[in-house]
Amino acid sequence: MGELKRSSLVKPTINTRFHIDFDWWQKNDCNWRVYLKSNLCQEHQETFNELNLDEKIDWVDPNTAEVQCVDGLQHVLITHCAKQPGFIGQHSSLVDSVFRIFLANGNTPMSSIELGERLGRPPEIIIKTLASGQVYKGIRPCQD
Repeated sequence: MGELKRSSLVKPTINTRFHIDFDWWQKNDCNWRVYLKSNLCQEHQETFNELNLDEKIDWVDPNTAEVQCVDGLQHVLITHCAKQPGFIGQHSSLVDSVFRIFLANGNTPMSSIELGERLGRPPEIIIKTLASGQVYKGIRPCQD
């Protein structure tokens, strides 16, 4: 009998930290790159029309000077497009807004309380959506 993961037995609370699990998303949604591209700013949408969406780039970590091979689309989205004014729209769906918050903060894990503060929405509504059993856009609890 296989071992059960402890995290699958624990129901998330408003203090549970979430993030975008890009590995999960790649395995479970064949359109994930199309969705990521749709979040690019106008400048980079035009740039990525000319490039392969699966292109990897070398990135130098500014803190450690370590060179890492990263996904070019994710990198430009997180480091540039998500920093643009109006990236997190007031009229976006809750899931789209949460997704964009994670992009804007470099995918740093956040709780429903923190997300609620950023969105001006009750954390109970956010956790109800994120912990519903359906994984939306790869947003999942962190494995602490």
